[in-house]
Amino acid sequence: MRDDVQIEVTALDSLRGVDPDEWDACACPEAADGGPPHDPFTTHRFLSALEQSGSVGPGSGWQPRYLLARAGGDLIAVTPLYAKGHSQGEYIFDHNWAHAYERAGGRYYPKLQIAVPFTPATGRRFLTRPGWEEVGRAALVQGAVQIASDNQLSSLHVTFCTEAEAAAGEEMGLLRRTSQQFHWTNHGYGGFEDFLASLSSRKRKNIRKERATAQGFGGEIVSLTGDALKPGHWDAFWRFYQDTGARKWGQPYLTRAFFDIAQERLRDDMLLVLAMRGGAPVAGALNFIGRDVLYGRYWGCIEHHPCLHFELCYYQAIDAAIARGQSRVEAGAQGEHKLARGYMPVTTHSLHWVGDEGFRRAIASYLEAERAAIDEEIEVLTAYGPFKTAHVEEQE
Repeated sequence: MRDDVQIEVTALDSLRGVDPDEWDACACPEAADGGPPHDPFTTHRFLSALEQSGSVGPGSGWQPRYLLARAGGDLIAVTPLYAKGHSQGEYIFDHNWAHAYERAGGRYYPKLQIAVPFTPATGRRFLTRPGWEEVGRAALVQGAVQIASDNQLSSLHVTFCTEAEAAAGEEMGLLRRTSQQFHWTNHGYGGFEDFLASLSSRKRKNIRKERATAQGFGGEIVSLTGDALKPGHWDAFWRFYQDTGARKWGQPYLTRAFFDIAQERLRDDMLLVLAMRGGAPVAGALNFIGRDVLYGRYWGCIEHHPCLHFELCYYQAIDAAIARGQSRVEAGAQGEHKLARGYMPVTTHSLHWVGDEGFRRAIASYLEAERAAIDEEIEVLTAYGPFKTAHVEEQE
């Protein structure tokens, strides 16, 4: 019934001129009831914190080109679009595509990316007001593809979109890609012991041993959110984050200023788990709080203690999700070591547009084989999961 409505799509290099309530009416309409969004990552407060802290923008390789679709002057759809000068901070890897394209004489970068920077968490990427889903999504896809085509860019990528968006995008002619992560699912557990009871005896004993080892590190573990978070906590966590960022990526993706802005605007969206020894933090894990999902994001330490990483990142997250009645913990990208700790393999989705027809055919063929390999890998890993056989059969 909205097919004849005139839609205007514009691209902005900053969210400064976008009313936060207008953006969030598209990004998280469910939060209108006063509750949290499904996830905080596409909210105006999170994306603008990245921008205002300098985590994205000049020198970062992530140049904002937010797309906004309006109907009759009303904002009906938005998406976080970026011009990328590299493939870092995406977690859906296309480095081999870039090398092949450039060996053939093409220029792969810059490319366009619809994504939440540095955040491998599944969520809606085509953000529409209720009732505008189909029209708004089509307008955003067409607008992004038009920008890529008009500027002779190699490609457009939509990463960690929902399965429904992946299916809709494929119908619109985009290439669908699947990848894999490890998530923990809450099967109505009343507490951590209930979760342990669903595991095989050997895995249950191993987790109990790891938790006892970690909690015997010589201090205490505290979980902080909302007003319990203080500016000084971020001084400690910044040291942890710098150490991890330097080892994993060469340099941290987020700037120090991001955490100051987060303290001001995002503290209700965050759960910071700290290991305190002698009154000072020695390790920490940062989670973001969704309506039904807890998102594990960053970890770091200045002292090494056996099993403390597992405790802060995985077991404390499970404790928190059970206490909050949340259905899932998403622990980020990669890590088969998560399997033994109750985090099972799941499929994640992305979409891709490629301008060169020959290159597109080659990637389409590759993606078809990759999907089959991912499906097989998930099947094999699931069979090696820590749950009792009956529990695995129930999940399937």
